[in-house]
Amino acid sequence: MSFVAAFRFLTVIPLPLRREPTGEEVGRSLVYFPVVGLLIGLLLAGINWVLRLFVPDGIVNALLIVAMVLVSGALHIDGFIDTCDGLAGNKPPQERWKVMKDSRAGAFGIAGAVLLLMVKFATLSAIPVHLLAATLVLTPVVSRWAMVYAIRAYPYALESGLGTVFKRAANCPMLTVASIFTLAVSLLLVWWAGISYYFAAALAIVAVIWLVTVIWGTYMRHKFAGLTGDSYGAVNEMAELAALATVAVLAFNGWLWVL
Repeated sequence: MSFVAAFRFLTVIPLPLRREPTGEEVGRSLVYFPVVGLLIGLLLAGINWVLRLFVPDGIVNALLIVAMVLVSGALHIDGFIDTCDGLAGNKPPQERWKVMKDSRAGAFGIAGAVLLLMVKFATLSAIPVHLLAATLVLTPVVSRWAMVYAIRAYPYALESGLGTVFKRAANCPMLTVASIFTLAVSLLLVWWAGISYYFAAALAIVAVIWLVTVIWGTYMRHKFAGLTGDSYGAVNEMAELAALATVAVLAFNGWLWVL
């Protein structure tokens, strides 16, 4: 049931099961985040394969960005928008929390979302077609793992909220299992893409995602006195962007074949 809880939380895809997961099952679902990311990635790769049969590449890339947003019910990008609004100005953490809880999107949030989606589209368009399927599967896996890492590594800023359920349940065994699964999938996908020295290439990609997560998480911890549920969504968005950008940069420089 914990896997079902993770699937329901991270996607809007309906499941036939009627029973709602308990709070404990929701907390334990954290370990399945990268697994759900893999399913999302396979869905994106399938959409990419079908659309490229009869739709121009530019339109396909735009629709893939739309699919990334819609499959999660815009949950993560909403957190990113709220986080951008909260980061605006010189305010104490308590004031930033109030801004983030406001249901209205501010100028900083809207600007952040536009820039994020624009750069995602640009990086996706820069990835060679023969690497695109593997990248589309890999990106949701490492980004959902990044959320697991952030939840475990950083304190929670608020006394209540959905994020507290995950924070209370997060432990080292969960992070270890999620990390092993993520690294294994990364190795398999990089090998499947036909990249030379695939072990080094996969480690490099995961290492970049980890570094971006640490920098972004530390910055948000400083600004908000900890992370919140919105922060976790922002971590996912930044990790997705980092994954796409890393593959695009490595491919552009030819480093995927000489690592």
